[in-house]
Amino acid sequence: MTAFIHGPVKTEPGVLVHSRRSREAGAETWLLLAARDAEVARAEWVEYGVALLRCGTLFSAVRIPADIVHAAAGTADRVEVAAYLRTALEGPCFYDGSSQAFYALTPYSTSLWWNVPDTECLGAEFFLGVPATTISEPDPRCAAWWVVPMDGPAALCDADDVRWLVQQGRIEHSETVALEAGQDA
Repeated sequence: MTAFIHGPVKTEPGVLVHSRRSREAGAETWLLLAARDAEVARAEWVEYGVALLRCGTLFSAVRIPADIVHAAAGTADRVEVAAYLRTALEGPCFYDGSSQAFYALTPYSTSLWWNVPDTECLGAEFFLGVPATTISEPDPRCAAWWVVPMDGPAALCDADDVRWLVQQGRIEHSETVALEAGQDA
Protein backbone atom coordinates (compact mmCIF):
# COMPACT_ATOMS: atom_id res chain seq x y z
CA MET A 1 0.00 0.00 0.00
CA THR A 2 1.30 3.45 -0.94
CA ALA A 3 1.30 6.12 1.75
CA PHE A 4 0.37 9.64 0.72
CA ILE A 5 2.32 12.38 2.42
CA HIS A 6 0.66 15.76 2.80
CA GLY A 7 3.22 17.67 4.83
CA PRO A 8 6.98 18.13 4.96
CA VAL A 9 9.15 15.03 5.20
CA LYS A 10 12.62 14.93 6.72
CA THR A 11 15.05 13.10 4.45
CA GLU A 12 18.25 13.85 6.33
CA PRO A 13 19.13 16.14 9.20
CA GLY A 14 18.17 19.73 8.43
CA VAL A 15 16.53 18.98 5.04
CA LEU A 16 12.78 19.18 4.55
CA VAL A 17 11.07 17.94 1.40
CA HIS A 18 7.55 19.22 0.86
CA SER A 19 5.00 17.10 -0.98
CA ARG A 20 3.43 18.39 -4.18
CA ARG A 21 0.11 18.83 -2.37
CA SER A 22 1.61 20.91 0.44
CA ARG A 23 3.41 23.16 -2.11
CA GLU A 24 0.14 23.44 -4.07
CA ALA A 25 -1.75 24.39 -0.89
CA GLY A 26 0.90 26.99 -0.06
CA ALA A 27 0.66 28.46 -3.57
CA GLU A 28 -3.14 28.52 -3.33
CA THR A 29 -3.07 30.33 0.01
CA TRP A 30 -0.54 32.82 -1.32
CA LEU A 31 -2.54 33.51 -4.50
CA LEU A 32 -5.69 34.06 -2.46
CA LEU A 33 -3.97 37.02 -0.80
CA ALA A 34 -4.52 38.81 -4.14
CA ALA A 35 -8.30 38.30 -4.02
CA ARG A 36 -10.76 40.94 -2.83
CA ASP A 37 -12.35 38.21 -0.71
CA ALA A 38 -10.39 34.98 -0.27
CA GLU A 39 -13.44 32.89 0.63
CA VAL A 40 -15.34 34.07 -2.44
CA ALA A 41 -12.31 33.36 -4.64
CA ARG A 42 -11.90 29.89 -3.11
CA ALA A 43 -15.59 29.16 -3.80
CA GLU A 44 -15.20 30.42 -7.39
CA TRP A 45 -12.26 28.06 -7.89
CA VAL A 46 -14.41 25.16 -6.73
CA GLU A 47 -17.48 26.07 -8.77
CA TYR A 48 -16.03 27.74 -11.88
CA GLY A 49 -12.38 26.65 -11.85
CA VAL A 50 -11.23 30.27 -12.07
CA ALA A 51 -11.23 33.30 -9.75
CA LEU A 52 -10.45 36.98 -10.26
CA LEU A 53 -7.20 38.01 -8.56
CA ARG A 54 -5.63 41.47 -8.47
CA CYS A 55 -2.34 41.83 -10.30
CA GLY A 56 0.36 44.25 -9.22
CA THR A 57 0.40 43.50 -5.50
CA LEU A 58 1.89 40.02 -5.15
CA PHE A 59 2.57 39.37 -8.82
CA SER A 60 2.26 40.76 -12.32
CA ALA A 61 1.17 38.65 -15.25
CA VAL A 62 2.75 38.86 -18.69
CA ARG A 63 0.18 38.05 -21.39
CA ILE A 64 1.90 36.32 -24.32
CA PRO A 65 -0.06 35.45 -27.48
CA ALA A 66 -0.17 31.69 -28.09
CA ASP A 67 1.40 31.99 -31.55
CA ILE A 68 4.54 33.53 -30.02
CA VAL A 69 4.82 30.76 -27.42
CA HIS A 70 4.19 28.08 -30.04
CA ALA A 71 6.85 29.62 -32.29
CA ALA A 72 9.37 29.71 -29.45
CA ALA A 73 8.58 26.10 -28.53
CA GLY A 74 8.61 25.00 -32.17
CA THR A 75 5.27 23.27 -31.71
CA ALA A 76 1.65 23.79 -30.71
CA ASP A 77 1.45 20.35 -29.08
CA ARG A 78 0.13 20.91 -25.54
CA VAL A 79 2.49 18.42 -23.86
CA GLU A 80 5.57 19.62 -25.74
CA VAL A 81 4.75 23.29 -25.09
CA ALA A 82 4.40 22.52 -21.37
CA ALA A 83 7.79 20.78 -21.32
CA TYR A 84 9.36 23.72 -23.15
CA LEU A 85 7.83 26.30 -20.78
CA ARG A 86 8.92 24.35 -17.68
CA THR A 87 12.50 24.62 -18.87
CA ALA A 88 12.40 28.10 -20.43
CA LEU A 89 10.52 29.89 -17.64
CA GLU A 90 11.22 27.83 -14.53
CA GLY A 91 8.12 29.45 -13.06
CA PRO A 92 4.33 29.44 -13.18
CA CYS A 93 2.45 29.92 -16.41
CA PHE A 94 -1.14 29.23 -17.37
CA TYR A 95 -2.99 29.16 -20.66
CA ASP A 96 -6.35 30.81 -21.27
CA GLY A 97 -8.21 29.41 -24.27
CA SER A 98 -10.62 32.36 -24.27
CA SER A 99 -7.86 34.87 -24.98
CA GLN A 100 -5.57 32.40 -26.82
CA ALA A 101 -2.75 33.57 -24.57
CA PHE A 102 -0.31 32.31 -21.99
CA TYR A 103 0.14 34.20 -18.72
CA ALA A 104 3.53 34.05 -17.01
CA LEU A 105 3.41 35.16 -13.38
CA THR A 106 6.32 37.46 -12.55
CA PRO A 107 7.27 39.69 -9.60
CA TYR A 108 4.78 42.53 -9.02
CA SER A 109 7.33 45.19 -10.05
CA THR A 110 7.63 43.79 -13.59
CA SER A 111 4.68 45.88 -14.75
CA LEU A 112 6.55 49.08 -13.83
CA TRP A 113 9.17 48.59 -16.55
CA TRP A 114 7.85 45.97 -18.98
CA ASN A 115 7.91 47.18 -22.61
CA VAL A 116 8.22 44.05 -24.78
CA PRO A 117 6.31 44.31 -28.08
CA ASP A 118 3.36 41.99 -28.73
CA THR A 119 2.85 41.38 -25.01
CA GLU A 120 1.22 43.14 -22.10
CA CYS A 121 2.21 43.07 -18.45
CA LEU A 122 -0.81 43.28 -16.19
CA GLY A 123 -0.13 45.36 -13.12
CA ALA A 124 -2.09 47.03 -10.31
CA GLU A 125 -5.03 48.20 -12.43
CA PHE A 126 -5.88 44.67 -13.60
CA PHE A 127 -7.87 41.76 -12.25
CA LEU A 128 -7.05 38.46 -13.91
CA GLY A 129 -9.02 35.23 -14.07
CA VAL A 130 -6.56 32.75 -12.54
CA PRO A 131 -7.30 29.01 -12.64
CA ALA A 132 -7.44 26.97 -9.46
CA THR A 133 -4.03 25.56 -8.57
CA THR A 134 -5.43 22.05 -9.05
CA ILE A 135 -6.29 22.58 -12.74
CA SER A 136 -3.35 21.50 -14.88
CA GLU A 137 -5.19 20.34 -17.99
CA PRO A 138 -8.32 21.41 -19.87
CA ASP A 139 -11.29 21.44 -17.50
CA PRO A 140 -14.98 21.73 -18.46
CA ARG A 141 -15.53 24.47 -15.83
CA CYS A 142 -13.22 27.03 -17.42
CA ALA A 143 -11.00 27.80 -20.41
CA ALA A 144 -7.81 28.26 -18.36
CA TRP A 145 -5.36 25.78 -16.87
CA TRP A 146 -1.85 25.76 -15.45
CA VAL A 147 0.71 24.72 -18.06
CA VAL A 148 3.47 25.11 -15.48
CA PRO A 149 1.91 25.02 -11.99
CA MET A 150 3.24 27.14 -9.16
CA ASP A 151 5.91 25.32 -7.19
CA GLY A 152 4.98 27.09 -3.98
CA PRO A 153 4.20 30.51 -2.51
CA ALA A 154 5.87 33.40 -4.34
CA ALA A 155 7.68 31.02 -6.74
CA LEU A 156 7.44 33.24 -9.83
CA CYS A 157 9.04 33.46 -13.28
CA ASP A 158 12.10 35.64 -13.69
CA ALA A 159 11.01 38.52 -15.94
CA ASP A 160 14.23 38.27 -17.97
CA ASP A 161 13.41 34.63 -18.79
CA VAL A 162 9.96 35.72 -19.97
CA ARG A 163 11.49 38.51 -22.08
CA TRP A 164 13.94 36.02 -23.66
CA LEU A 165 11.13 33.57 -24.48
CA VAL A 166 9.07 36.33 -26.12
CA GLN A 167 12.03 37.58 -28.14
CA GLN A 168 12.78 34.05 -29.39
CA GLY A 169 9.12 33.49 -30.21
CA ARG A 170 8.85 36.78 -32.08
CA ILE A 171 11.93 35.95 -34.17
CA GLU A 172 10.69 32.44 -34.98
CA HIS A 173 7.17 33.68 -35.70
CA SER A 174 8.35 36.45 -38.04
CA GLU A 175 10.62 34.01 -39.92
CA THR A 176 7.70 31.58 -40.34
CA VAL A 177 5.42 34.37 -41.59
CA ALA A 178 8.11 35.53 -44.05
CA LEU A 179 8.61 31.99 -45.35
CA GLU A 180 4.87 31.51 -45.80
CA ALA A 181 4.59 34.86 -47.60
CA GLY A 182 7.45 33.84 -49.92
CA GLN A 183 5.73 30.55 -50.72
CA ASP A 184 2.46 32.33 -51.52
CA ALA A 185 4.16 34.71 -53.98
